[in-house]
Amino acid sequence: MANADWKTYKPLLLPNIKNLHEIDVYEKNGGYKALRTVLENKDSKWTKENVTNEVKSAGLRGRGGAGFNTGLKWSFMPKPDGGPRYIAANGDESEPGTFKDRQIFEYNPHLFIEGALIAAYAMSITSVYVYIRGEYNSWIQKLQKAVDDAYKKGYIGKNVLGSGMDIDLYVHKGAGAYICGEESSLMESLEGKRAYPRIKPPFPAQRGIWGRPTTINNIETLSNVPLIINNGASWYSSMGAEKHPGPVLYGLSGHINKPGVYEFTTGMLITDLLNEVAGGMRNGKKLKALVPGGSSTPILRADQIDGVRMDAESLRQVGSMMGTAGMLFLDEDTDIVDFLWRITHFYHHESCGQCTPCREGTGWLEKLLLKIKNGEGEIRDLDILLDLCTQMEGRTVCALADAAAWPVRYTITRFREEFESRCKNTIFATA
Repeated sequence: MANADWKTYKPLLLPNIKNLHEIDVYEKNGGYKALRTVLENKDSKWTKENVTNEVKSAGLRGRGGAGFNTGLKWSFMPKPDGGPRYIAANGDESEPGTFKDRQIFEYNPHLFIEGALIAAYAMSITSVYVYIRGEYNSWIQKLQKAVDDAYKKGYIGKNVLGSGMDIDLYVHKGAGAYICGEESSLMESLEGKRAYPRIKPPFPAQRGIWGRPTTINNIETLSNVPLIINNGASWYSSMGAEKHPGPVLYGLSGHINKPGVYEFTTGMLITDLLNEVAGGMRNGKKLKALVPGGSSTPILRADQIDGVRMDAESLRQVGSMMGTAGMLFLDEDTDIVDFLWRITHFYHHESCGQCTPCREGTGWLEKLLLKIKNGEGEIRDLDILLDLCTQMEGRTVCALADAAAWPVRYTITRFREEFESRCKNTIFATA
């Protein structure tokens, strides 16, 4: 679909169908057709390898932030050895500014379940664990109801649809910490341990949950899988951006008139999302900045977004990332120093403390920014902050240190004049 046709786009992940969360309604609208198609043709067209290759050819990239090719990730799983194998479906969704997966849990949970089951078939998975942040209590209940209904219908359990596939799916309530969204911390939490990230290698595909092969996929990522099976890789790859195709859930928030979750293809112009979809800036204010994909993605100035599209390649060219497509729009009255301090406060609070550069670095970032915020900072503090970012990036077991450093680095470099104006003018006396 050409990007110019976005106004006629009909949602696929969250279609406007009443009561789609109910399994009977989902089935009447083609639900579980993809799973049936795969299992009924598992010895011919839809072998496990062919399912993986179809997802790979479609170009589906992870919707959880990293943007890695999903089918390629599946192919990293070793051949079955008779032991248990797992999928950990990541619904932790603790990144500030991100609120898309809960829409799937509420309005179309069976699409996710179907996608997870197809992925389980393709990788010879024995159990799927859905890890949902503890604060999402009502959404946990909604998903559990959908899972229970799928068990009753024979889509989950022993001998699924008479295919010989045995699969269980468990909904796991998360531990309420941002670090649990990191894939190895998530696995540690599932095992009942403190959520410390693991050193890699070994990677989850080699040694994951309880030491067994594991693949971690985002909820929205797995929800795309039935679309690919039903319509084909070529159809899917033709939608949106060439190197980052398919539908995506945009979470629009901030100082805009119509915040919410909106589904379109990738490759949407940021200006269209702001002016046409979100109804423009609130109270007629001017746009000052955009955080395009959750709080850890590099901020963009208003003068950087013209002609920029929401896909990995386009955003990379202007020095940012697609992330989770949680787009935060900030107006001209935003105190950018206070905004950045709030972000650093969050990452300092959420650091697990395992790695010294992160444990100490996040604290120093917050402390120095609070000093500047209160008007006690000096110009040299800005360079110290940037040096701290360098000492943190790429020096820890997981990427939380990077997630904390990137907002500081790019907000200071792109809005330095505002930070300098809040610093004291240090005058050195001369003899």
